[in-house]
Amino acid sequence: MSLIDNLREEARLAPESGIVAVANYGWSKGGVIPLWAGEGDLPSPGFISDAASRALAAGETFYTRQRGIPELRQALADYHGRLYGRPFAPDEFFVTGGGMHAIVLALQATAGKGDEVVYLEPAWPNIAGAAGVAGATPVPVRLSPGDNGWSLDVQRVADAVMPRTRVLFVNSPANPTGWTASKEELRELLELARRRGLWIIADETYARFFYDGPRAPSFLDVMEPEDHIVFVNTFSKNWAMTGWRVGWLSAHPALGQVVENLVQYSTSGVAPFMQRGAVAALEQGEYFLASQVERARTARDIVSSALAATGRARAQAPQGAFYQYFAVDGMTDSLKACFDIIDRAGVGLAPGTAFGAGGEGWFRLCFHRRLDQIETAAGRLAEWIAAR
Repeated sequence: MSLIDNLREEARLAPESGIVAVANYGWSKGGVIPLWAGEGDLPSPGFISDAASRALAAGETFYTRQRGIPELRQALADYHGRLYGRPFAPDEFFVTGGGMHAIVLALQATAGKGDEVVYLEPAWPNIAGAAGVAGATPVPVRLSPGDNGWSLDVQRVADAVMPRTRVLFVNSPANPTGWTASKEELRELLELARRRGLWIIADETYARFFYDGPRAPSFLDVMEPEDHIVFVNTFSKNWAMTGWRVGWLSAHPALGQVVENLVQYSTSGVAPFMQRGAVAALEQGEYFLASQVERARTARDIVSSALAATGRARAQAPQGAFYQYFAVDGMTDSLKACFDIIDRAGVGLAPGTAFGAGGEGWFRLCFHRRLDQIETAAGRLAEWIAAR
């Protein structure tokens, strides 16, 4: 028996990322505009980095509270209060090592061996991957593409719920489609979860990257305090902090000790000087965040218009997030096409196959970059499509 064969099946069978091969190939080329990753191109702003540097210089390098420093938990409560127009308590928030860590903890708390996790697809592959590593079976429910963007059939979700289903995972606004649940759809999903005794994991990472208001609709708009909902989020996108690996999990305070235990047995907490940077992001970062969203809105319109003008691309402007998920008529192998686009157009995309079944002719483009780069990339892609 080989070393690998002797590992846990869940770890051994964890899927490889469908984006890495394309990115590795693209990095070996010169002049490629890299739009395959889910992050912007701006470094963290100075007011965030300076706050962390001051704390580091002041010696905040010791073990810290597992749930997060009190100042950050209070800042999270205040931030949510401003955003949702009602009071929140600091003991509803738990600091994690990024949004991915928050997802892992939420899944560890709610699903395990023999359980099923229903989620909406196309989807960020880490959702199904993390559920599988936890021992649960991920069950996708396909969103439907249409002339007005992607849509959800709640009855299809209900039909996927079986006796072993424990969790409904909802990412809205969604990566990669930009689909954003309406308040009514969230209410219907919540009623389904209540009827069937499910936990909801609400991934609201892109809630602020919403193009029809200051934030996307949220389960926080329709829920009651005792509803079985865990929220996961991150500082990565809003405040250009992807490399910091700081996020948060929000849940009823009754779950506090369980969450603290899970933090203890995974990371034992986030470095306190990094948490000081996160406090600064929440307290001083609204203008920076708003400017990022406006830049992304302009970039979105550039890309959507350029693709639509080809007459061969199915590409509706997304409601939220900062991705254009599009298909090209006659294209059946998006992974192979991604390599060709790098070679011939100098643009790096993520293949649709990375986001679930049915993605063979689809591509994801991250438009959260400088507008001159986006204009160049959109023009190159349009030329590539015209030449097919």
